Amino acid sequence: MEHAWQFFRAGGVDQVSIRSGADVCHLDQLDQKLWVALACPTRGIEFDPRTLDLIDTDADGRIRPPELLAACRWTCERLRDPDRLLQGGDTLALDALSNGEAGMQLAEEARHILQLLGKPGDTIGLADVADRSRLLAAMRFNGDGVITEDTAEAPAVRAAIRRIMETHGGVEGLDGKPGTDRARADAFFAEAAAIRQWRDKVSGDRSVVPLGDDTPAAIQAVNAVQAKIEDYYARCRLAGYDRRAASALNPSQEEYRKLYDEALTLGSDHIARLPLAAIAADRPLPLRDGVNPAWAQALETFRTRAAEPLLGTPLDTLPEPAWRQLMARLEPARNWLAAKPQTRLDAVAVADLMAMLEDGTEAAVKSLLDADEKIEPRTTRMGDLEKLLRFQRDLAHLLDNFVSFKDFYRREGAIFQAGTLYLDARSCELTVRVEDAARHAALAGLAKAYLVYCDCRRQAEKITIVAAVTAGDVDFLFVGRNGVFYDRQGRDWDATIVKIIENPTSIAQAFFSPYKKFVRMIEEQVARRAAASDEAAQGKLGSLAANLVTADRKDGTARPATPGKVDVGTVAALGVALGSISTVLVAVFTKFVDLGWWIPVALLGIVLSISGPSVLIAWLKLRQRSLGPLLDASGWAINGRMKINVKLGGSLSRMARIPPDAGRNLRDPFAERHGKAWGLAIVLALVALAWLAWRAGLLDTVPAI
Repeated sequence: MEHAWQFFRAGGVDQVSIRSGADVCHLDQLDQKLWVALACPTRGIEFDPRTLDLIDTDADGRIRPPELLAACRWTCERLRDPDRLLQGGDTLALDALSNGEAGMQLAEEARHILQLLGKPGDTIGLADVADRSRLLAAMRFNGDGVITEDTAEAPAVRAAIRRIMETHGGVEGLDGKPGTDRARADAFFAEAAAIRQWRDKVSGDRSVVPLGDDTPAAIQAVNAVQAKIEDYYARCRLAGYDRRAASALNPSQEEYRKLYDEALTLGSDHIARLPLAAIAADRPLPLRDGVNPAWAQALETFRTRAAEPLLGTPLDTLPEPAWRQLMARLEPARNWLAAKPQTRLDAVAVADLMAMLEDGTEAAVKSLLDADEKIEPRTTRMGDLEKLLRFQRDLAHLLDNFVSFKDFYRREGAIFQAGTLYLDARSCELTVRVEDAARHAALAGLAKAYLVYCDCRRQAEKITIVAAVTAGDVDFLFVGRNGVFYDRQGRDWDATIVKIIENPTSIAQAFFSPYKKFVRMIEEQVARRAAASDEAAQGKLGSLAANLVTADRKDGTARPATPGKVDVGTVAALGVALGSISTVLVAVFTKFVDLGWWIPVALLGIVLSISGPSVLIAWLKLRQRSLGPLLDASGWAINGRMKINVKLGGSLSRMARIPPDAGRNLRDPFAERHGKAWGLAIVLALVALAWLAWRAGLLDTVPAI
């Protein structure tokens, strides 16, 4: 049967009311066209990010209806009474779990956790399972598929786990400790087995490994000096070919003089580039005395590990035929080493690897992994228990900010509201966090609201918010003005306006807007003219001062200033202009007076002609003012228009108000006194009106006394 829903009207949209656990369980029956939102981000909103990550099963950073519906179904299947979702809370009695298999498994796991923590009773809380690492640390096997050195008891197994981590990398378990998993252990022992197979091919064959297990070390010692020994014998052969070449093949005096100017060490590159020994025809290579000091240690290693063991006799020198014999004996071993499998175990001695494979260490490591994997279902249930407690606490709250916007329209604080901005004697509660103000403004401008973007700083932290100004005038809001922002945790931030999107905030503000603009234009023109006049006056004063200073340099006598002559034509032109202006004013005033009782209508028409267009535009924009584009620009997917009418806007931006029961002293000792100025203005206005009435002949009808 179709579930019966209850709706409420807010923001010009019918929104579903989640009133019971049955509503949550049957949410999949609600047409998604009736949902207020179809997606929301998992970051940048006032909601527990851990809960959102549990709902966001595909880990893309967004919550969409299928994921939210899956969370609702999963929770309802594990609770005996889904109405607990509306009660919230982060504690759960074990008898509140369902009688199904999933509920019974969670109850069993909850009892196990309470036993580990040593807590009596049958109620478990989110704090008991949120820190799973503490619980898992108390268990030898925790089912995370990772074993650590602490898991093993035998020293050989501990050493093997450490070797696996050193060669194949470690992985962190749920308890926070590094260890290894099955994939790394299998790779380690598979490579060790490949090395054993490669080693067994020549085991005991002295024609391939003449020195047994010491053969690789001998080859390594030969490789270290092979190029330098070949260089020595080549030079000696060349000296035998031509005796004159010997002096040229040995270092010259000039080369040694170059070394004199340097700070030398036995490892210096300049010394290492010299021959191994003095070059002479048919001379054997000395291995002890008379060798290049930079190569002395390498030659000693070569003598003790390769030359003497392979040739079977103590050596002070090495003739070239003996060198060739040595290289021939090592050739099969070098080919064998070249065929060694490519692994990550080069840093591990072959003998140690063989011991691990033969003493049962491999089986012990895999046995530990098997034992840990058997506990995996328990670890999964532990995570499910945390998930259930979080969903019980948070799921209904999320539905009231996703399926409907109940929390926003009931003024209970929606999850997208970042806090409150105090600015210009008002508080703005509709604030949203943004990442990029310029990108956000491109879409948010369609909200038809007056928006201010602010950079907020608190010590080293910085965030950017956008606040909707939905009430009051905006005459003194400008880029660079400072305020204070309080986030939802009550922390205060320094806020500075960086960008403004202008739109009407109210009909009253739009009505007076033309007059304010007119006054500002007059003030700007007056200021501009005054500045020009002041500049001209300063120029004239400068010229007069210069004339006064240099007057005695012309004829020796100071000349009095000649008074300017009044141009009669100018006076006549001014009179004609004033007469024309007065004639126009008289005509207008006469027509206005002739309206009689229609004068109020005329005044109303004048006002409407000035303020009407502005008020009409404001009315149209206020009707279009919407929350949707503001949230869409922040990563939401809003499904309705979500209007912000004048009444709601007035509650979102509150102006400063003196408390009604507060005392108030109206005497301001610094108030400007305008009494005489106002009186003079009234007198001048009355005189002007009387003069216009006289010019219009309206006073001629007044009977003489």
